[in-house]
Amino acid sequence: MATLGDIGVAATINILTAIIFLLAFAILRIQPFNDRVYFPKWYLKGIRSSPLHSGALVSKFVNLNLGSYLRFLNWMPAALKMPEPELIHHAGLDSAVYLRIYLIGLKIFVPIALLAWSILVPVNWTSDGLQLAKLRNVTSSDIDKLSISNIERGSERFWTHLVMAYAFTFWTCFVLMKEYEKVASMRLAFLQSEQRRPDQFTVLVRNVPADPDESISESVEHYFLVNHPDHYLTHQVVYNANDLADLVEKRKSTQNWLDYYQLKYARNNDQRPMIKTGFLGLWGKKVDAIDHYIAEIEKLNNQIMEERKKVKKDDKNVMPAAFVSFKTRWGAAVCAQTQQSRNPTEWLTEWAPEAREVFWSNLAIPYVSLTVRRLIMHIAFFFLTFFFMIPIAFVQSLASIEGIEKSAPFLKPIIEKDLIKSVIQGFLPGIVLKLFIIFLPSILMVMSKFEGFVSLSSLERRAAFRYYIFNLINVFLGSIITGSAFEQLDSFLKQSANQIPRTVGVAIPIKATFFITYIMVDGWAGVAGEILRLKPLIFFHVKNFFLVKTEKDREEAMNPGQINFHATEPRIQLYFLLGLVYAPVTPVLLPFIIIFFALAYLVFRHQIINVYNQEYESAAAFWPDVHGRITSALIISQILLMGLMSTKGAAQSTPFLIALPVLTFFFHRFCKGRYEPAFLRHPLQEAMIKDTLERAREPSFNLKPYLQKAYIHPVFKDDDYEDSRSEISGYCFEDSDEECVTVPTKRQSRKTTPAVSHASRGSSPSPSKR
Repeated sequence: MATLGDIGVAATINILTAIIFLLAFAILRIQPFNDRVYFPKWYLKGIRSSPLHSGALVSKFVNLNLGSYLRFLNWMPAALKMPEPELIHHAGLDSAVYLRIYLIGLKIFVPIALLAWSILVPVNWTSDGLQLAKLRNVTSSDIDKLSISNIERGSERFWTHLVMAYAFTFWTCFVLMKEYEKVASMRLAFLQSEQRRPDQFTVLVRNVPADPDESISESVEHYFLVNHPDHYLTHQVVYNANDLADLVEKRKSTQNWLDYYQLKYARNNDQRPMIKTGFLGLWGKKVDAIDHYIAEIEKLNNQIMEERKKVKKDDKNVMPAAFVSFKTRWGAAVCAQTQQSRNPTEWLTEWAPEAREVFWSNLAIPYVSLTVRRLIMHIAFFFLTFFFMIPIAFVQSLASIEGIEKSAPFLKPIIEKDLIKSVIQGFLPGIVLKLFIIFLPSILMVMSKFEGFVSLSSLERRAAFRYYIFNLINVFLGSIITGSAFEQLDSFLKQSANQIPRTVGVAIPIKATFFITYIMVDGWAGVAGEILRLKPLIFFHVKNFFLVKTEKDREEAMNPGQINFHATEPRIQLYFLLGLVYAPVTPVLLPFIIIFFALAYLVFRHQIINVYNQEYESAAAFWPDVHGRITSALIISQILLMGLMSTKGAAQSTPFLIALPVLTFFFHRFCKGRYEPAFLRHPLQEAMIKDTLERAREPSFNLKPYLQKAYIHPVFKDDDYEDSRSEISGYCFEDSDEECVTVPTKRQSRKTTPAVSHASRGSSPSPSKR
């Protein structure tokens, strides 16, 4: 068990590590040859140019301005300087709202920490529970004297903890409600002020029923011309183009190699570049590199052309889904938010993702198989979560003095030294746990992709949810159960049954020392390492030296990255959980969490302004998940406090805690009903206002060409692609004087088709005014 000295050693190690990372970043960021690593966002915006193209040779690579080294901390005020409206314009609403999660942590825990340290800590410190309990084989330290463990069993002092639990709950709920209201208004304002985007007019339609007389494209067109005659504009069917996408990616790689060898030959015309055709160019026939890659590209072009024809002509490659675009946002909102058919399993509509966040490969998954896939992933995640606890418990046991002495007795003389013992107990468990789950977010993202979600934001939200559950079960509950109850198993066996609850009540708060070490490793040194960008720095220079062949390659080598929501947000939620659980139990943990939130806010604000380039914009669609997880953490903390106080003989005060989870649950239901609709549905009033304003500003804008190819699969965009199945024979236009004309159906029976759909194919549509 970590003592106060062990915590001090761990804090020293992590603080020094964080300072080294921050100093290294402050020096590396001002070197010209690292400019693309630490300011890639500005390069992608076209605002910043490389300092390597000007100045003396040495100054191109090394900053010779000594004054800039003295101002090595100027990045901190610069990161805080940009106001939030400008930040939203610069980086998007997702990034700005993500930063507000850290601000919520500060808003919640700074007042709670002040209250806990001014009231709870003196109450705990002046008690003598640990001495009076006289429990055998239950270890404790000076830190535990600041916790609820030091309160005598049945003491009236537990009323203080009960009152503080109510105060913490009411304050947390107040902050959450105000923040939910603020983010909801920010989202609506952002959507209202945002420029025209294809997804504002487009709906994704899935589970289109098969029709023996019509193709999918004809069926979609006919259905929407009949059921949305005044608003339907155009559509794009979804193809299974995954094989074609692989060929296009292969051609892109081959083209890069051709560009590289052509540039190499242009610099040195004396000798044609030669390569070997074997594996990685290590063996095989030696051929002319330029001729070889030209031939390979020609071969791939032929394969791509054949695959495109196959995709377009074979009905098996057409999925029962389509992106349907409307003339107005109002029409799209009505379609996306209503049931289209009397059969609720057909003609399923939802808002189309932003064009750049569509995960195209999953669109080819048949809708009927999604349920099976998700059932498989639920089962797989269950086994992953619970079987992962076994190796984590094993590794954690080795990361302790007792575990090391048991596994390697010959190390006992070394690890019993005070400094080494402090490092092992105060630092090793946290770093081992951090390393052990480092690949978990990637595994969970692969599982989300297998489930078939069609947008990057939905993929990240599902992976984040599972990562949060994993942290809750394995990192939090697993550490408490295996780390306290199992550690005290010997004590359980040697004492009477009525003493066991007392042992549990004392032992659970003691695990706070482990979480303190974990917060310092992950939340202090880990966040400082984020700003250093050591991995992107190394990879950029390796790629730049060995692999970069063109300016386009250099831009791709920058790898600005983005906020990995599925990896970072669950980590934040773990700190919310730890803070809320331990605030009334062991308040000494709160300052460590506050430092994390403050440092992370500063670091990620800098990264969002200068580095990250988000792949998509969901307008803060993830916020209901964030609110729900913080609320669930609050309920978990209340239930655990209730169980803990019941073991401490607080029979009079404990029943008053029952109301807290109930009140918190109804608070969550209130916020869900009041604010969540803003994140799930788009108000028709807002859509109509934006349509009216846009029509007044641009009365002659032709919307159809703008939307017609917005949702074409990227592998078709370099081709003059037109879907032969969607040749338009008639449209509904906005002209009030023009009668709606719909496509004729090929069905044998037309009993359910309105008479207007019987128009002949010879009808020629008038040009659309949108």
